[in-house]
Amino acid sequence: MHKIMQLHVITDFFLQQTYSHADLTQMAFEGGATHVQFRQKTGSLRARYRACREARDVASRYDGLFIVNDRVDLALAVNADGVHVGQGDLPARVVREIIGPDRILGVTATTTDAAVQAERDGADYVGFGPVFQTTSKSNPASVKGLDGLLQAARAVRIPVIAIAGITAAKIPLLLEHGASGCAVLSAVCVAPHPDRATRACADQLKLDVKHPDGL
Repeated sequence: MHKIMQLHVITDFFLQQTYSHADLTQMAFEGGATHVQFRQKTGSLRARYRACREARDVASRYDGLFIVNDRVDLALAVNADGVHVGQGDLPARVVREIIGPDRILGVTATTTDAAVQAERDGADYVGFGPVFQTTSKSNPASVKGLDGLLQAARAVRIPVIAIAGITAAKIPLLLEHGASGCAVLSAVCVAPHPDRATRACADQLKLDVKHPDGL
């Protein structure tokens, strides 16, 4: 069984262009993230591969996990620790067959039924939401709220990671409503100092800062 980390930082180069995916990966781990997810929806596949490879190289220096959003091919190409897929991507059971038993599989669920199905299909964790309103997606699902989060967390045995609209101040409420951790994008990536923003989230989760191997 994989140890699923608590603080997922999702990298971004759409809402901001100040920092590269590699920059954000480094600052996320320096700030205490336990899990970085590479997310790039646009651009050529080759350009996305280069950015993903650079971020993966940074992540390899830290005691954390590196996950690729949506793209199973990119995850395998850069030897990522796993992949996270949504309801519009390849079915979770198919992804599990492709990546094998040793890589981490995360699945986005917007309903309790979807969370239960993700567990049946071999997911290691569920990213459940949107718990709150979010601006990082152009067409998000309806907000589920804290009650929806609690219902999903009670329905599955795998960790439930709260997603969408997450800020450091909201983390205690998420934990009270069954979340094992949270995933943040805007709260970190568009902050003036992503490392400090990550640290604020890590503090709420009582996480230790990770340091590069050998440093």
